[in-house]
Amino acid sequence: MGCIFLRSFITLAFCCLIVDAKGAIYLTTKNGTFPITLTSFKSHESVAGRATPKILSTTAKNLSRDVEYWDERSDALLSSFVNDTYEDIESNEWKLNQKRSINDAVSKNITLVLENLLKNYENSQLPTHGKGYPTVVQTNILIRSMGPVSELDMDYSMDCYFRQYWRDTRLSFLGPIRSLSLSIKMLERIWRPDTYFYNGKHSYVHTITVPNKLLRISQHGDILYSMRLTIKAKCPMELRNFPMDRQSCPLILGSYAYSNQQLVYQWQNSQSVNFVPGMTLSQFDLISFPYRNFTFTRREGDFSVLQVSFNLQRHTGYFLIQVYVPCILIVVLSWVSFWIHREATSDRVGLGITTVLTLSTISLDSRTDLPKVRYATALDWFLLMSFFYCIATLLEFAGVHYFTKVGSGEIVIDDSEWEDLIEEVGGDAFAARQLAVRRRSSTRSSANFNFPATSDEQESTELPNPPTEHTAVRLTMERTTQTEVRVPRWRQLLYCLAGDDQYRRQRQREAGNRGHINSVSHIDKAARVLFPASFALLNLFYWLIYAFANDTFAWSDNPISTLSH
Repeated sequence: MGCIFLRSFITLAFCCLIVDAKGAIYLTTKNGTFPITLTSFKSHESVAGRATPKILSTTAKNLSRDVEYWDERSDALLSSFVNDTYEDIESNEWKLNQKRSINDAVSKNITLVLENLLKNYENSQLPTHGKGYPTVVQTNILIRSMGPVSELDMDYSMDCYFRQYWRDTRLSFLGPIRSLSLSIKMLERIWRPDTYFYNGKHSYVHTITVPNKLLRISQHGDILYSMRLTIKAKCPMELRNFPMDRQSCPLILGSYAYSNQQLVYQWQNSQSVNFVPGMTLSQFDLISFPYRNFTFTRREGDFSVLQVSFNLQRHTGYFLIQVYVPCILIVVLSWVSFWIHREATSDRVGLGITTVLTLSTISLDSRTDLPKVRYATALDWFLLMSFFYCIATLLEFAGVHYFTKVGSGEIVIDDSEWEDLIEEVGGDAFAARQLAVRRRSSTRSSANFNFPATSDEQESTELPNPPTEHTAVRLTMERTTQTEVRVPRWRQLLYCLAGDDQYRRQRQREAGNRGHINSVSHIDKAARVLFPASFALLNLFYWLIYAFANDTFAWSDNPISTLSH
């Protein structure tokens, strides 16, 4: 009996209940669809208040076709199941209808509120028009990103949320809603401040996917107007200490048409300018960002203005790697010529010219992103110092070549002597030069070994082994270097600077007669010490002056006038 009853209940549980549009309920089984009558069904309020008996009446004879054993207990179970289901359906519908009715009422109320607020509203007049005091606009900025900062154009860019707050009592209202978030189309129907950026170059509002603006009105008429902006503003830069410089980039905003008697701007609080956490700049460190209010006087009157200054410290790592270290290495490379033999003229000249051209390339490349200012920057001074040392290396070799490069084996022949040699050999230049070499060699031999004999030396020639003391002394005297001169040194320097060709030829003849070739010049020896020492000393002074002498940031008396240049 119990199994049959359970089977019958399960069969009924899987039946489908159908409710038509008129509210009638039908029970669908495998044998057909049967109407069900709810003889006692109360409203939602009565159901919630107390338990109401639910009676389900069906056609017994139709139901007996499906269920063999059907009694009052089965009838009660089916009645409870169907009535509970119908109660849930009615409860959900009641909640949805109640919510729709509230939303419709609120919507109608907001529409009525806005229509009443804007009925006699004049959007061309300030909120405090005719009240004797100015309208106050409070401002704050949340900066999302900043950069790039361009030295060439002297400007910077930033992406920010720009918010303005003011009170317009004409838009105050009463009701259960504390604030209204309105469409941006309402901006055309209400008054809003004519804020603009004094030093702005190109600013725009983001419009993807819709214009990024927000308008919110509270019960008391407090208005929040927020927008997302990308601002490109001027930044007057002083580049004398570049790239160890500090820059202060201002952002100045105010009203375009209203004087401070009509409209006053204020920063909202102590956190009016803020940054998104983790924001960084590629070339600068943000040291500070002070802000202030001040009054700007122009021909139309006095205007309330807000200013925030972004104080930046430049990173020098890029310039150390790309400019300073290569320049130092190139200058050191040019000193290699001091250890190259002074007879290798092409090697030393080629090395000097190569270093100069390389420095020229680095100098031009480092100036591509800098404006053509009227003064020299710190980087320019360093490049000029490097140029000076590379060119001084070339000039040093020119002095070595001109002043001390004598006795190098070259045959010095006068014009008259050359003509005589040409006539002797019949016009052959090569044969004439070979003849001059042979004659000069014989002259050197006689000068070194056939000395004029004194009275003591004539007596010694009779001995089988003549003494060689005087001969050794004479040879030593003849093999002294070119620095042994009969002309004073200061006069030699004057002859060198004046380019005295006669003195040069005289020196070459004297060295040629001695037959001695110098290995290392005294100028090269001095340059090996003086060039590195002086360069290191100048570098020390350079970095002490520019790296540790940083300017302090200060407010300008009239910052807007400096932006007009």
